Amino acid sequence: MYQDPADPPVHNPSPGHTTTTVERGSFCLARCSCGWSGAARRSRDRARTDAREHLGAPEPQD
Repeated sequence: MYQDPADPPVHNPSPGHTTTTVERGSFCLARCSCGWSGAARRSRDRARTDAREHLGAPEPQD
């Protein structure tokens, strides 16, 4: 089965926390080096948002 490579770590304003997204079948979830794991999402963008929210980072402006 094909899996997309994990996203590079999100910019981290909090020392000790590094988030990334992980593909699991048709789902994507955010994980952090502190042990936190977000909900499995079908949307990669939503998993990235979960990671930003975990870090307390502001939403990006398009």
